[in-house]
Order: sequence, then structure tokens, then C-alpha cells
Amino acid sequence: MATRRVALAMVLALALCAVGIGASSRGPGCRKHVKRITDYGAVGDGKTLNTAAFARAVADLSRCAGDGGAALVVPAGRWLTGPFNLTSHFTLYLRHGAEILASQDLNDWPLIAPLPSYGRGRDEPGPRYSNFIGGSNLTDVIISGQNGTINGQGQVWWDKYRAKELTYTRGYLLELLYSRDIIISNVTFVDAPSWNLHHTYCNNVTISGVTILAPIHSANTDGIDPDSSSHVKIEDCYIVSGDDCIAVKSGWDEYGIRFNMPSQHIVVRRLTCISPTSAMIALGSEMSGGIQDIRVEDSIAINTESAVRIKSGVGRGGFVRDVFVRNLRLHTMKWVFWMTGNYGQHPDNSSDPKALPVVTGINYIDVLAENVTMAGRMEGIPNDPYTGICMSNITAHLAPKAKKLQWNCTDVQGVASGVWPKPCPQLGAVGKPCTFPEDELVIGPPELPKCTY
Repeated sequence: MATRRVALAMVLALALCAVGIGASSRGPGCRKHVKRITDYGAVGDGKTLNTAAFARAVADLSRCAGDGGAALVVPAGRWLTGPFNLTSHFTLYLRHGAEILASQDLNDWPLIAPLPSYGRGRDEPGPRYSNFIGGSNLTDVIISGQNGTINGQGQVWWDKYRAKELTYTRGYLLELLYSRDIIISNVTFVDAPSWNLHHTYCNNVTISGVTILAPIHSANTDGIDPDSSSHVKIEDCYIVSGDDCIAVKSGWDEYGIRFNMPSQHIVVRRLTCISPTSAMIALGSEMSGGIQDIRVEDSIAINTESAVRIKSGVGRGGFVRDVFVRNLRLHTMKWVFWMTGNYGQHPDNSSDPKALPVVTGINYIDVLAENVTMAGRMEGIPNDPYTGICMSNITAHLAPKAKKLQWNCTDVQGVASGVWPKPCPQLGAVGKPCTFPEDELVIGPPELPKCTY
């Protein structure tokens, strides 16, 4: 009897899905069923709060998951809403001129539990504010369109954070948890309250053709943060940020060590980054579950503090290994190479002094930089040196007011060939040319879906 009731419920759900939902022109990755947010009573005047409309739309279209999936189309207009979640086998499609605006009323942002690999909120202890767009345990999620905008309207959050007026950690603009087969493409993200795209405990993630914009002095507006996630591809993205353009993470101190889920098999290519106070790509600082097999190539940084930076410290544990970087073009840099072994900020003001990170196998190939203040600031950890660093075919043209000391190296070991200015003795051994993996990681579909709704 129970089996018959379940079967009847599934048939009823599919029948309801088919009622009143327009079908799209089908193609690979395109959804069978399509509705507009206006079908749920939303008003795109930038003033009407549409939180209930987005919630109804996602709940309604979730019934189509087993019947070809569904797309929610957001037309041109300014659609104000509080936080909302996505569902599986679902596309959020923003047409040209569409802008989803995050409510600036903190009462519209419910509290949610901290991430288990962080143990508490990142800014403050305890729970955290909801993310603007979220979802957990999802499969086959697409956020795409005709370069519409998702606007976090983050100024109120930055002001309150700096004034120490927030009791809880700010939410992120987009956070997906325990999810797989995600595509984010042809969308602009603007003014996040804190981090922009935070996919956590996820697998098979493609982020392509995305623009992320925030004032260069905004608070902690990381661009893209893969966190304890595997098989992630980030390509053809343009990021202007008040923090790291990309930050690969895997949990925070004892919580990340206990959760034990690394970030691995991550590809970044054709990235353009502007971030005067932070890194083009950071590995850490929260990396206690480990980071491995990171491949960065064919990318540009302009007026950015450093290129590919490693951030760790005593108490972090974990590892950073098998990092491969090639063909970077860097314009106006404070440090081309920066490794930090004394990065602070520990949860609960405690950490295990015996939890030392392992950093090894870091390769830099074909890097050309200009207007550089200092070539390298390389700081490992006493009695826990960073090893296996390899640099080849690297030139840093110095700024008019460059520092006289171009390399400052402690507790690091490596080899170099064809590097100018001449590196520090710790990296001065002559070795074989650095390597870059020849195999291609298979991430996402061979081509992005070409769907018009």
C-alpha cells in the first residue's frame, strides 16, 4: 500500500508539473518546463519585496525534477528579494537587463548553522546569516542567461561589519552545499555582503564567463571560493574584488582537520583579476582539510597585491601540494610570489600548535611581471619548511620605486632556472624545468548548454 501511495504521489507531481508550464526549445542541458518569475506575482520595480514569489516558484518547479527539469526565467527589471534557495534539475535564467536585488533589511536574512568544517561563523562565533542564494544536496543546477545581474547590495553589510555592529557572520552571495553538477555562466555578480561564490562540499562545478564586481576596498568580497570541493573548473572570468579574486579553501583549523575533505582537481584558466589589497589566487588561509592538484594557466592580474599566494600557519594542519602555475601576465604587483607561514585568525582563539601544514610541490612556469615592488616574499614555518618549490622562465620588471631587497626567504626550499631578479639562495639551486600536468581533467559537460528561454 505504501508503495502504491508513493507511485501515486509521483504521478500527481508530474501531472501538476505539466499544467500551465511552457515548454522550451530543447537541447543538451535545456529544461523541458519554463516559467517566468512574474507568473508567481513578482514585480520588478526595485521596491516590491518578492521573497515569497521566488520561494513559490522554486517549490513549484521542483516538482518537474523528474520530468525534464525546469527553468525559472527572470525578465528585465529590478527584482528585490530576501534570500531564497534553489532546487535540483533547475535553471535560474536571467535575461538581458534582469537584476536580482538582495534586500538590505537584515530582518529578511534568517540565521543558519555554521559550516561543520568551520565550527562557527567566519566573522563571529555561533550561527551565521543566510546566504542570498543557496541550496544543499542538489544535483544539476544551472545559473545562466544573457549576462543579467545578481546584486548583493553589500554596502550596508560592509558598513556594519567595519563598525562592529554585526552579531553574526555575513552571508555569501551564492553558497551551494553538498551538491554536484553545477554550471554558473554568463552572469554578473555585484556587491556581495561578503564572499561572492562559495561552493562547499561540492563536486563537478563549472564557472565560465562570469563577471564579479565589488569596490576594491570592500570588506572580504572574495570572488570565487571553492571550499572542500573537487573537480572545479573556473574559466574566462573577470573579477574586481576587495579581497582575493579566487581563494581555495578546505576548512578552518581543528574543524577542518576533523571534517577532512580536501579541495582538489581544480582548474583556473583565462582569469582576469584586479585586487590591489589581495591575491589573484589564494590557497588558504582555511586549508585544514588539504589542497591538492591545482592548475592555473593563461591568466592576467592588474594592480593586484600578489599572484598565486599560499596562506597557512601553525595550527592549520592539512597540506598544500601539487600546485601548477604557468603563463601568467602580471601588471603592477606588490609581490609576485608570496607564501605566508604565519597567517593568524584561529577559531575560538585556539588551535593545536602541533598541527603543522605540509606545503610541497609548488611549480611556477612562464611568468612575466612588470612594475613590481618586490619579486618574492617567501615565509615558511620554522621546523616545518615549505619544500619542492620550482620556478622556471620568470621575469619581473621592477617598478621605479622597487625595494632594494627583491627576495626575502625563510624556511623555504626549492630550485630555479631562468629567474630574474636572481632568487634568494634557498631557491637558488639549479634543477630540472618545472612541470605542468599533460592530462586534461574532465570537469562539466564538453560544451555549455545553449538554451534560450
